[in-house]
Amino acid sequence: MLKRTLCCLLAVLVLWQGGALAATPREIYPLDYDSLPEPRQGQYHYLLACMDEWNNEADNLGNTDGVMMVTLDVAAKRLMFTTFSREMLIKRPDGVIGRFTYIAKNYGPEAMCEIVSTHFGVKVDKYIIFNMDDVQNIIDAMGGVYITVTDAEADYLNRYRISRDSTTPSMDKGGTYLFTGHAAVIYMRIRKVGGDGDSGRTRRMRTVLSTLASKYSDIGMSEALQLLSAVTDNTVLTNLTMAELVAAVGYALELRGVEPEGIQMPLEESMENITYAGMATRQVDFEMCREALTEFLQEASFEVSE
Repeated sequence: MLKRTLCCLLAVLVLWQGGALAATPREIYPLDYDSLPEPRQGQYHYLLACMDEWNNEADNLGNTDGVMMVTLDVAAKRLMFTTFSREMLIKRPDGVIGRFTYIAKNYGPEAMCEIVSTHFGVKVDKYIIFNMDDVQNIIDAMGGVYITVTDAEADYLNRYRISRDSTTPSMDKGGTYLFTGHAAVIYMRIRKVGGDGDSGRTRRMRTVLSTLASKYSDIGMSEALQLLSAVTDNTVLTNLTMAELVAAVGYALELRGVEPEGIQMPLEESMENITYAGMATRQVDFEMCREALTEFLQEASFEVSE
């Protein structure tokens, strides 16, 4: 009896990893890509992804550290940022369940777009891939970004990550500082402060992008083209033609002064922590997420909780 009890306890300890019980994830049923409706007239989606290394090249993509869909809706006069968790479980192109972060590296950026489209019900096929050095350079070209940090975030950044001269003024505690591109990238990658893990990381991504968008709310065509040049000079890979990039700049100019909106996907309440294939990850109720994202993108009255 004692031996049996000890064996059961040992089995539980082996299965229990990172606070999540090892399990077989629920089956995932993506939508059919070809059956997805096109974005409504005047609404344009672009998937931006940043690799988890400083110097990735197009022929050597890394895992996606952050993925965000930028939606420019010139008809409804809305600018929307949708961030996607790197840790969520999805159905890979080969039919096996795996983590989203590996898709671009192992199957290509087109597959990443298709995964987002079929799992969340919003068709997006245009993408831009950056590495962390690219993002740093673009933010520096924009003159840096003002970020408000908590005391805990400031302490983490000072002790482990950034130099004293990477913020103005030099950071010593919580407050609002002008971040260089390097410091902003490190800020966006924080996961171990605040207790919200990858959700905190995606929230910080939206904060930085929203702040930059607000900063350029009165940008002119000349400045917009300079920014476009900075983006094209600091891109690992994109399927947007120059004409499409210029068109996107035009849409963005139509939305000058619009307050950015943001949402996290998957919704926090739609995710369940599990350990799968030896990794702490999260399985998702995609039907709940599809309903929420459709409402967010189509209804100007949708309210997003921080």
